[in-house]
Amino acid sequence: MDQPLAAPPLLTVTTTTDSADRAQSLARGAVDARLAACAQISAPVTSVYRWQGALETATEWQVLFKTTADRYDALEAHLTEAHDYDTPEIIATPVVRASAAYTDWTRAQTTPPAP
Repeated sequence: MDQPLAAPPLLTVTTTTDSADRAQSLARGAVDARLAACAQISAPVTSVYRWQGALETATEWQVLFKTTADRYDALEAHLTEAHDYDTPEIIATPVVRASAAYTDWTRAQTTPPAP
């Protein structure tokens, strides 16, 4: 009998926003809340998309969060609440492989302190 695949231990989660300040706020909020071990902000990117029937082009900042699968739901809820977009991009990608040391560090950074 086939065994079910285990959930990947780590995820990268991507979002975009319309300013460097907002990207910094989203990144710091998630790391401070231990929802992500790290967040990287990429320089402005140009996004082309359809919104409310119109073709749009916008300058955005991309934020890449490193987290555990266990913390994804809380990170998604945090980003949804903190984001200023009506429909923010929140995309999780499984990390297929990562060093044991980095995986351990990520787990340690995303584990809430004991009460």
